Amino acid sequence: MSERVSCTVNGRRMLLDGHPMARLLDVLRASGMTGVKEGCGEGECGACAVLVDGELVNSCLMPLAHAEGAAITTIEGVANDSSLHAIQESFLECGGAQCGICTPGMVLAAHALLSRTSDPTDDEVRAALAGNLCRCTGYMRIFASVFEAVRRLA
Repeated sequence: MSERVSCTVNGRRMLLDGHPMARLLDVLRASGMTGVKEGCGEGECGACAVLVDGELVNSCLMPLAHAEGAAITTIEGVANDSSLHAIQESFLECGGAQCGICTPGMVLAAHALLSRTSDPTDDEVRAALAGNLCRCTGYMRIFASVFEAVRRLA
């Protein structure tokens, strides 16, 4: 059984096709959003994180049927047409982006945080990124990346 779900992905109206219980992760990747990564497939690592109506969601846990009418942002939708977002630039310049598996989810977690608060504390940054696992950086460069983004966005 296949279903067509109408939603907005990265600002563009789309019809996503798939079984209603298909993971949003798989449907997005099949639709060309390969920046959405699969890490654990169990909602533990955050590599597949996307924004759904502004909230950070592990797309490996969300069935396609729940995306009906939603506004979804993947890493592909964070930058504008001509340049990277300040958060993405900060991750590159501060070394927060290493192998690239966790980076999309980390950037989206930071984006969600900075959309709620323009001057987060260290504890707020740590809490916002707590659902995202990284095996490369030891997190200090990721935290530095978020604070550099705060400075750039001020």
